[in-house]
Amino acid sequence: MNKKVIVIEGYLAAGKSTFALQLSKSLNIPYLIKDTFKITLCKNIPVTNRTESSVFSTVTFDGMMYVVERMLETSAPIIIEGNFVPAGVKKVDEASVIKRLINKYNYTPLDFKFVGDTHVLHQRFLKREKTAERGEVNKFGIDVPYDTFNQWCHNLDSFDIGGETVRIDTTNFSSVNFMTYIKLAKGFMDRL
Repeated sequence: MNKKVIVIEGYLAAGKSTFALQLSKSLNIPYLIKDTFKITLCKNIPVTNRTESSVFSTVTFDGMMYVVERMLETSAPIIIEGNFVPAGVKKVDEASVIKRLINKYNYTPLDFKFVGDTHVLHQRFLKREKTAERGEVNKFGIDVPYDTFNQWCHNLDSFDIGGETVRIDTTNFSSVNFMTYIKLAKGFMDRL
């Protein structure tokens, strides 16, 4: 068995989900993406405002961690992605929950931390908000001001689950060699 977990976390609109999908296909490892998990959970539940959406974000995290723990019980590798929050940002310290599961099942983590110039990411975020793929449950319903967006991103800076962390700056997607990071992850998975 390969008791490895890859966590893809970091700033909003930084390309985390796209990378998680690429990585899953390349490594043939199952993945869970927080936003798409939330869309699936809320498929038949109308979410009419940001407060309700926030409640479902907490429910989504809890549901994801239930599935993650079932995977870890089997010693299977897994990829999890999301803008997971550290202590002091929300009621739930998501970083500590993930770290506790990693330690409980004696897994080795690799953390890909997606960051970038928040001015650029903010523009991506505003454009993404208008797409159908985003899912109504994940939309904010307003043009989030830059200062708020910047604070949200930097609230995620102290996320730490232990183990190796690889920072990926996605300010300019064309300058990022994602194959390098996929190879790094493959090497991580192949290590004993």
